[in-house]
Amino acid sequence: MDKLYEQSETGCCPRFDPGPWDEKEITWQDKLFLKDRVRSIFHIPLNFDKVMIKNMEKIKAADALAPSPLMFTDENSLWGADVFIAVGREVPGAVIERMSGTFLSKVFEGPYKDAGKWAKEMMGYVRSKGRELKNIYFFYTTCPKCAEYYGKNYTVLLAKV
Repeated sequence: MDKLYEQSETGCCPRFDPGPWDEKEITWQDKLFLKDRVRSIFHIPLNFDKVMIKNMEKIKAADALAPSPLMFTDENSLWGADVFIAVGREVPGAVIERMSGTFLSKVFEGPYKDAGKWAKEMMGYVRSKGRELKNIYFFYTTCPKCAEYYGKNYTVLLAKV
């Protein structure tokens, strides 16, 4: 595993610092992401672990770990979501997407069942900034086990504007 994960208290997800993500504007130019899809039932993922394990193996084999871990989803269907994992370089045998654009970010804390409420709040936040929403992405900052260990379940919403 990369050094960031080796240094985390859990040996898994690093402790999340919401400061750099809360109510920020982020601009990316051709940021590389490995893109895949998970199956869901009413936005509850069914094969998330398998998809992540498969892709992390590909990323590590290509020595393409991103300097800072970042993974988010586009919850574009009740039956599935696109998953985007930041990578440091192209990964053979994977779909790579280059993302460019401006994003407004806001940090939320609480159970995943509040995601719909967070999305509505994010829409209001985007409007309050005089911007037009193009899409919302969900950045789940830790796995459920690490969120329980840390006592906080942070989710960052990224609004492409």
